[in-house]
Amino acid sequence: MPSKSKRLTEAEIEVFESNRDIGEELLQSIRDMKAGKGQVVVSPAIEARSRTGLSQSQFAALLGVSVRTLQGWEQGRKQPSGAARTLLAIARANPKAVLAVSGK
Repeated sequence: MPSKSKRLTEAEIEVFESNRDIGEELLQSIRDMKAGKGQVVVSPAIEARSRTGLSQSQFAALLGVSVRTLQGWEQGRKQPSGAARTLLAIARANPKAVLAVSGK
């Protein structure tokens, strides 16, 4: 796959895509997972929420964000702001403190 540091032109993307064998890439991914070569990455947001035992909607309400924003953080599509990042760090380190504030 091309380097992420350089933006590809439309023509380069077209050439790259035309040479791909998606089926073979998927099969190779399955073989890699079966061989233990895969790596599970857990976002700080998922880790913080799971330590509190709260649902997405409960945790989002506690943080004062929408469920959609929380899902973006959990899926790595978005990054939390400084204050939200701090709250997530506190929830990971001391979930009882976060739960005490929420009254749960």
